[in-house]
Amino acid sequence: MDRLAELIERIDWARWSGPALSAMRIVLIVVAAWLAIVVLQRLVRLVRNRVETHLDGTDTAKRAETLARVVRYLITMIVGAVAVMLVLAEVGVSLAPILGAAGVVGLAIGFGAQSLVKDYFTGFFLLFEDQIRKGDIVTVAGMSGVVEDITLRHVRLRDYAGDVHFVPNSLVTTVTNSSRSFANAVIEIGVSYRENIDEVMAVMNTVARQLRADEAYGARILGDLEIAGVERLDQQAVTVKSRIRALPGEQYGVRREFLRRVKEAFDANNIEIPYPHVTFYAGVNKDGKAPAMPLSLSRASKS
Repeated sequence: MDRLAELIERIDWARWSGPALSAMRIVLIVVAAWLAIVVLQRLVRLVRNRVETHLDGTDTAKRAETLARVVRYLITMIVGAVAVMLVLAEVGVSLAPILGAAGVVGLAIGFGAQSLVKDYFTGFFLLFEDQIRKGDIVTVAGMSGVVEDITLRHVRLRDYAGDVHFVPNSLVTTVTNSSRSFANAVIEIGVSYRENIDEVMAVMNTVARQLRADEAYGARILGDLEIAGVERLDQQAVTVKSRIRALPGEQYGVRREFLRRVKEAFDANNIEIPYPHVTFYAGVNKDGKAPAMPLSLSRASKS
């Protein structure tokens, strides 16, 4: 104890008081920055929860969640940058030369990283203009899928096969969003030329009414079947085009179930969904006329 007391007495407190105070200030800066990040991010979460509680609609909830995630990211970046500059100032590093050099280096990097800068600008406007939200079904840069995450840097999509695509925001020139307000299940059905089109449309309307009355699918459908009419006269079929308005994201399941029920209804009413037809000719006479080959002969030639 005597030796320890002697060592303490020998310490030049005037010499070490400055570094000690500087170290304490650095610790306080780090702790204050950490507390600021935690408090501000928690405040952002509270605001997001308040918005989701008082405003109706899943679209509002998705937008609030997406914006809250980006705001938390910006809070971390800004508070962290301020804390680093304050710590450097405490250590005795002059910020003026660093900021000047950073400006020159930043200019050089800007020319070499234009796509990165474009990523951030495009990501900002994607969020500001509410073009994409988490959970939306979109097509961007030739990729389609559900938006799992969107940042200022990229959009993360997961397609139907489960593959994840990271699309840089700089590549996003056009956004096709299938998850806003409503979606249409567009349906094209081909029937044989011998069928009565009015009868075909009547069967389709009946199937659509039954589908909308179904408990499992009725809540997903927002309107009656809209038949546009005959879309094309193909070589083997007459194509009838129609659509059903559904909730966003539900149009695919509604379309599949409608087609399944239409197939059953067509079978019950003897309405033909045609296969390609081929007519064989044995040859051409000198007068340019030739009858079709009888079915029995064509089978015999194949055998």
